[in-house]
Amino acid sequence: MPKSITEMVVNRHGADAARRGHPWIWRQAIVRGADAAPGDEVQIVAEDREPVGRAIADPKSPIAMRVWTLGRAPIDAALVRARLARAFAVRARLFGDGATTAYRLLNGEGDRCPGIVIDRYGDVAIVRTDGDAAAAHLARVAPVVVDALTAIGVCTVVHRSGVKSSPLRELVHGDAPPDTIEVKEHGVPFVVDLAKGQKTGAFLDQRENRRRVGEMARARRVLNLFSYAGGFSLRAALGGATRVTSVDVAANAHATAQASFRLAGVDPSKHGFVTADAFAFLASAKKRGESWDLIVSDPPSFAPSEKSLARALSAYRSLHRACVDVLAPNGIFCASSCSSHVDAERFASTLDDAAIGASLRMIAMHGAPADHPTLPAWPEGRYLKFAVLE
Repeated sequence: MPKSITEMVVNRHGADAARRGHPWIWRQAIVRGADAAPGDEVQIVAEDREPVGRAIADPKSPIAMRVWTLGRAPIDAALVRARLARAFAVRARLFGDGATTAYRLLNGEGDRCPGIVIDRYGDVAIVRTDGDAAAAHLARVAPVVVDALTAIGVCTVVHRSGVKSSPLRELVHGDAPPDTIEVKEHGVPFVVDLAKGQKTGAFLDQRENRRRVGEMARARRVLNLFSYAGGFSLRAALGGATRVTSVDVAANAHATAQASFRLAGVDPSKHGFVTADAFAFLASAKKRGESWDLIVSDPPSFAPSEKSLARALSAYRSLHRACVDVLAPNGIFCASSCSSHVDAERFASTLDDAAIGASLRMIAMHGAPADHPTLPAWPEGRYLKFAVLE
């Protein structure tokens, strides 16, 4: 083993998880090891001295190492190039017809490139890194990433980092990207705010669920809570909803939604855009006796950590009961969660008869689409839940 590679000894739990394919080594699993800088390649070994794998160190994070390979296989440019090629080939198959021009090219751990996500919006690629280690590693392999992206027609590459409320954009390749960009999703055009939008600009993981909402919306009054840039709202309007009411605390998000409506040929003035807290809106609607035939609830994560799980489950129960209180007879309720600490079973418990005070049937529980792959041994990757009840 080259002297430049730091050795980290992990306990049996950490070694077994890595060998099963879990991409994270938690700090408490480390038995001993020298200090490593963020982004350093380290060799993981078990307490019996057997090699476990190679990882990228993240000393300031609870996830101390992100595992890339097993045994002693190095994390080199050839490995990164091969994994990008495999990931991009899958997306070429999924989106080769050109009907969708906004999708995830690389899903971090799910594509065995831990900590690095790449979303494509037309000819612009937004790279997002999770933590200091992934950012440091990206800086070293940036030429490989840029070469792979330009080979598939990407002209601009941007690294987006910083806190969620104030993301920073660093131009990696090409001309500076526009603040907003027009893309398509199953042929439907919409506007993405690349400058200030959440995540990389849009919530691409809800693509198929937006399509499903559009298919259920015909001749229904639709309420979209936490509507953000109005993706569910637009699909519902195009699907034949009689009226769509979008509720979000961010007025700027409504402006983006209305721009998408106009781009798709839908008059936003025929629908409602309410700047309000969702809980307050629901309470007021109940007092007024209002109801909707189809309700979509897609809040931000209520459980950013395991410690917040109990509070998150209570919040989901309160939200879901408030939604059902304004659901019309024979209505459809779509409840979503993006909290990785809330698994599907726990999420379903916030929708049972005792939680919502009603007897609805769950007809489906959907997850993320095929461009957001996960790993069998990594339950954290199955974060998205989209329950359909009637």
